[in-house]
Amino acid sequence: MGVLARVLRAVGGEDVLDRLAQLSGSDLTTLLLALTRRRAGAVTGPDVLRQYKVDRFVGPAQVPFGVLRAVEDRLLGALPPAFDVVGLAPVVPLGTCSAVAELDQNNVLSTIRGTEVAADVTNSLALEAAVRRQATAEDVRLAAVQRVVRSQLFEGAGRFAHFTLFAAVSAGRDRGSLAFERQHFAEHVAFLREACGDVEVRVTVLDPRFEVVRGELPSDPSRRTGYYQGLCYKVYLHGEEIGDGGFTDWTQRLTGNRKERLLISGVGVDRLATL
Repeated sequence: MGVLARVLRAVGGEDVLDRLAQLSGSDLTTLLLALTRRRAGAVTGPDVLRQYKVDRFVGPAQVPFGVLRAVEDRLLGALPPAFDVVGLAPVVPLGTCSAVAELDQNNVLSTIRGTEVAADVTNSLALEAAVRRQATAEDVRLAAVQRVVRSQLFEGAGRFAHFTLFAAVSAGRDRGSLAFERQHFAEHVAFLREACGDVEVRVTVLDPRFEVVRGELPSDPSRRTGYYQGLCYKVYLHGEEIGDGGFTDWTQRLTGNRKERLLISGVGVDRLATL
């Protein structure tokens, strides 16, 4: 018997999950708030301290604050003037990762108020870019630094349950002949090299038309799939991957406009700081 099946049997049967899923958002929130309040009422001070010592989600960053801050300042300081730096909320609408980026909902921390803890800065910036694109015909360039949380287990140096990500996105409308893609790809690559030093950018072309976009950058033998379309890339420093980026259809999904274009880039600040 699986864990979920065992739990459902313990609380009244396998149809419990279906009945809960059919509740309206406000009714489900009311139920979960009452449940959480009752559970929290049984927690003592020593219980909180005990969890703080062992829970991988709640401990402080393993990289010293001063080191992280210096890297953040370096990344932000290298941004072209056209980028608007955004102070993002720590939560995003429920389904931001699963509906937009098609990632497993179990890989994010969902809340009981119809939101989820930010798991990727580019997702949040895509939401803001979509809103701004609906109000202007101009290209939108945004950037942010944020501490994010991932539920899946990672192994290896520089991989933590919560970590700081720097991200930049460029959003606009298709101008034909890959004009948008050429301009913003070159801008992102130039910025990444300015901010991170002697990095190597390896490109995977997912659509043959994008060969003209990548220029003389080296190819990556691995075929990046998932949410990237057309072209994507990985960024390496001293042989270690510190970031990635590429073109996505996220603003198309959010606005319902197939002419929208979006380029995203992300750098793991903790990983960069440890190199």
